Amino acid sequence: MHDEFLCHVTAYGVCDGRRIGVPLGTYRAPTLALALWWLRDRASWIAERLDPGPGTPHVPPGALVPVPESVPDVPGILRAWCADVAQQEIVADELTEGRLVRIAASDETTEYELLAESVDALRMHRTLPALVLPMA
Repeated sequence: MHDEFLCHVTAYGVCDGRRIGVPLGTYRAPTLALALWWLRDRASWIAERLDPGPGTPHVPPGALVPVPESVPDVPGILRAWCADVAQQEIVADELTEGRLVRIAASDETTEYELLAESVDALRMHRTLPALVLPMA
């Protein structure tokens, strides 16, 4: 039943005292396998931009410096999630069951969020009658 999936990647930060979301990409995946691939690809893409390797082109020598151990390792968290086969199976099971999946990693300034949900589940939720509560 859940054949198509809507995937989003968003970065959240604080600007002028307000939490602001910046969309980093959206993909309507025609299959579960493509939804999982896209989420892993975007997680890797974020990790590579936050923590490029020393030999990465267009990065001037000396521009990359180690961060203290106390700084959350968002690129490491995202790379570990991509490499964890058990986590991929959990995400696949959740999506197959029609549940929203959220993967998030944060540092001191930004939260990176990957979301995926079955298009069929979204449609089914829209057709459910709205909860109506009487006003006193």
